[in-house]
Amino acid sequence: MILGIETSCDETAAAVITQEGAIRSSVVSSQADLHARYGGVVPEVASRRHLELVVPVVRAALAEGEATLDDVELVAVTAGPGLIGALLVGVAAAKALAWSRRLPLAAVDHLQGHVASLYLEPDPLEPPFVCLLASGGHTLLLDVRDRSARPRVLGSTLDDAAGEAFDKGARLLGLGYPGGAAVDRLAREGDPDAYAFPVARVPGLDFSFSGLKTSLLYAVRELDADEVEPRRADLAASYQRAIVRALVERTREAAASVRAERIAVVGGVAANSELRAALPDAALAPLPLCTDNAAMIASAARFTGAISYPRYLALDAYASSA
Repeated sequence: MILGIETSCDETAAAVITQEGAIRSSVVSSQADLHARYGGVVPEVASRRHLELVVPVVRAALAEGEATLDDVELVAVTAGPGLIGALLVGVAAAKALAWSRRLPLAAVDHLQGHVASLYLEPDPLEPPFVCLLASGGHTLLLDVRDRSARPRVLGSTLDDAAGEAFDKGARLLGLGYPGGAAVDRLAREGDPDAYAFPVARVPGLDFSFSGLKTSLLYAVRELDADEVEPRRADLAASYQRAIVRALVERTREAAASVRAERIAVVGGVAANSELRAALPDAALAPLPLCTDNAAMIASAARFTGAISYPRYLALDAYASSA
């Protein structure tokens, strides 16, 4: 069995999977309600909450997976990128658990964890494929050739990540935090052609969402106070359509550039209903595995070189990718 731990942002998660990739348990405790009052994640608040939750969440994952620490053969943990204080909580917990049992430990890259969510049963995806990774902190196009090799980055965002653009748009529309799901729900009631929001065309296969966010800001400001509420659904639908168009167009361009026959989508934004509908031929991460979770971290550990006892005691977390 592999025990995975994930604390990179505002979800405290633990999971138990088999070496073959069957999920025995996946427990996620979200802090969204805790951070909603601030309109976004407060790193220090997140870190302190992880300290409170990490042990109960690990115990819950073991119980749900009908396993004990005696059944665990490998401990996996997100080492980065993410909020450094939050990451350190998970890394410290994983090192303590592994050391107490003389077990090996796998330090997993959070982004590779998202890709590895596609490798879990019951329908694991085989490379090669082009993967769109879209989340609150990252938007990347990856050329995935092998499960064990680090994928080649084909494109990334020059400013806001797609999930960040959703959150900022939701704030402008008065929808609160987290914003992605709220925009998605409201957009179903609106006309996506009501506003012609821009889709940035930047060189190469990169993304840019800052201009789109500014366009939404100006569109809201131009409305009288009593006009905003009746137009919110149209604004949300048009704004979402622009984000999805940018993601889909660039992803298809990336696939064509490397002659990839398959496209995959992972990350929190992969849960967006319009994006999923716009890429019907893509391999999509299952909805429970789109947002941060520990099953994907345990999955990635199967293809990451494990660190033997006790060398991982010197392991440190990292806030951003090299």
